[in-house]
Amino acid sequence: MTPELVFRDSYVLDFLELSDTYSEKDLERAILNTLEKFILELGKDFYFVARQKRITIDNEDYYMDLVFYHRKLRCFIVIDLKLGKFKADYKGQMELYLKYLEKYEMLEDENLPVGLILCAEKGKEQIELLFLPEDRIKVAEYLTKLPPKELFAEKLHKAIQTAQLKLEIKKQ
Repeated sequence: MTPELVFRDSYVLDFLELSDTYSEKDLERAILNTLEKFILELGKDFYFVARQKRITIDNEDYYMDLVFYHRKLRCFIVIDLKLGKFKADYKGQMELYLKYLEKYEMLEDENLPVGLILCAEKGKEQIELLFLPEDRIKVAEYLTKLPPKELFAEKLHKAIQTAQLKLEIKKQ
């Protein structure tokens, strides 16, 4: 079991029924109000730990949006919610959260924590430049409404092509 097998590239959050304008707090509140549906969208074996988990580092408070525990990965999962497009500084913030959990919360028999930055839009090139394949920080887009069938079919087709290309590269 690896984080690559657990996290998807996109999450459909249309069940939150958000209006066209919403804040991160509205997004968080809607997720918590429909937590069961959100956990089912994430996948199996996620357990809710905390909302707005406060940590203090150098006398400064930080707040992790959502913290889960994944039973089969045997690690904490931090989800940071972002309204707009992915920004490079989100990675540093997530690294801080993961290092904190590693130092103060993790038990000896647990695996290193994993972070998921959930953005409305991914910056593909930034992500390629910032993230190594073995990185414990994942970035995924979320959709609050189902896309048109044509767009969904196009994304599915591209994902299949990418997967086939990766398989061909591994075979070489």
